[in-house]
Amino acid sequence: MDAISAAQDRYGRLPEGPGAGPGPDLGRLGLDQLRILRRETLEQEADLSYLRRLLHGRMDILLAELDRRPGAGAARPTDPEEPAGALLERLPAILTDAPSTVRRSARHVTLGPPRGQQSQLEADALMGDVQLADLAAHPAEELLAALERLRAHEREVSGRRQRLLRTADGCNAEITRRYRDGEARVDDLLAGGPL
Repeated sequence: MDAISAAQDRYGRLPEGPGAGPGPDLGRLGLDQLRILRRETLEQEADLSYLRRLLHGRMDILLAELDRRPGAGAARPTDPEEPAGALLERLPAILTDAPSTVRRSARHVTLGPPRGQQSQLEADALMGDVQLADLAAHPAEELLAALERLRAHEREVSGRRQRLLRTADGCNAEITRRYRDGEARVDDLLAGGPL
């Protein structure tokens, strides 16, 4: 097992929570290994980010269906005559995020993650017997159970994603430090050395 695999294995499978343990010892990796680890962790993060978006979309749709039902304590007034198919017409509004009030640094987002199909299957499996195409046919208890499964999995995915982002940021910091301290040379990079 090379240093990159060992670092990924140690870091990518840590238990959840504040005492989850340290990340890989980036100072022990070579410059090429740091770059590969950074690239691979960012690819994995993109996969998890895509999965999170799928989970959030399903949660939003389930909440909208629960809100649509009379007596569900809906945030918006419900029309008892509103057909179940009206949910489909409201999908653009349901799935649109409001502009963020929090200012964040931009990250590169890939448009087509390599695990897109796998993420789709994973999100669908969490829905259980509840099918998005026929939510009105399911009792509220089934929708709430599916919603809780999605929420629990989203928390776990978010934790994994944050650890991957910390690893990528750590790789960036270590690469920058090596150039700043003269351990790595820009001339080597410009001369066609390893990225």
